[in-house]
Amino acid sequence: MNVQQALEMVTQTDSGMVRSHNEDSLVLDSSCGLAVLADGMGGYNAGEVASNIAISVVSKEVKRYQSKIHPGKKSEIEEGFSEELLRESIIKANTAILSSARKQPEYAGMGTTIVSALFYDNRVAVAHVGDSRLYRLRADYLESITLDHSLLQEQINEGFISKEEARLSRNKNLVTRALGVEIDVEVETHVHEVKVGDIYLLCSDGLNDMLEDDEICATLVMYKSNVPLAAERLIQLANDKGGKDNVSVILVKINSDFAVSASWFEKLLLRFKKTS
Repeated sequence: MNVQQALEMVTQTDSGMVRSHNEDSLVLDSSCGLAVLADGMGGYNAGEVASNIAISVVSKEVKRYQSKIHPGKKSEIEEGFSEELLRESIIKANTAILSSARKQPEYAGMGTTIVSALFYDNRVAVAHVGDSRLYRLRADYLESITLDHSLLQEQINEGFISKEEARLSRNKNLVTRALGVEIDVEVETHVHEVKVGDIYLLCSDGLNDMLEDDEICATLVMYKSNVPLAAERLIQLANDKGGKDNVSVILVKINSDFAVSASWFEKLLLRFKKTS
């Protein structure tokens, strides 16, 4: 079964209860198993511009190489290629944002966080910058696959504060990495095996700032048989708690196996390289 048939992908976004406009941008492409979410920052509508540039560039770059990612058979190019593709696409997005800001003074200082997931061959490649997150629900257990690039997360890592203390901090939105800030951007990437029944949640901080992880988990567990309703419910709960920021979610449910079979020639070639 191909990736498009194996995945159920839904998205939901809302400006929240305080903000007048929505600076989050999202894109899904089920044909190549891509999900991207960006949370824009900047005055006027500049944050929206930055986040839209980010998702557009990443989506375009992945589509350009779609035939190489999903050739219908297992290929050596897949080993590490999807990670590198996401990394390079995000770096190009950073360059595009900086270029746009230079050309149009009203966009000066705009930036965005980004989190992206590319599903292929029973795996997911993840790439992110900033504090937009990717969670995984597996066997009713919720785990954050990404760690925020933020001052708070650095303090947690160093043992200066606990996760519980971080929840009460006023410095939640101080990110240490973002697109559109510097010429060079450090993109964090990794790959994970997926299992049938997994649900992956990409979200802007407007969700996890309003809801505890336990609340997110309980909602996903309750509505795991109805993914669109789960997305709607998460947005509603965030708004019910105050909706202090734009809130966006992408949910991806793994409904079936989507492993790609290796051809006999590739198996022989791989065996030859291992023994040589």
